[in-house]
Amino acid sequence: MFRKNLGNVDRIIRAILGAALLVVFFTATGWLHWVALVVGLVLLGTSALGYCPPYAILGINTCRR
Repeated sequence: MFRKNLGNVDRIIRAILGAALLVVFFTATGWLHWVALVVGLVLLGTSALGYCPPYAILGINTCRR
């Protein structure tokens, strides 16, 4: 499986931003509506998994292990 590369602060920030973007999804219209949905779901997913593929590619690790 994937090795976690997101620390707790990074995961909390991503979860808050993801939830905020889902609120935008339900209130906005037009193309912003769909962009907010996709980005919000990606942020919530990476927060839940604790793994970010771009971080892995760039060698970034905010996890304290």
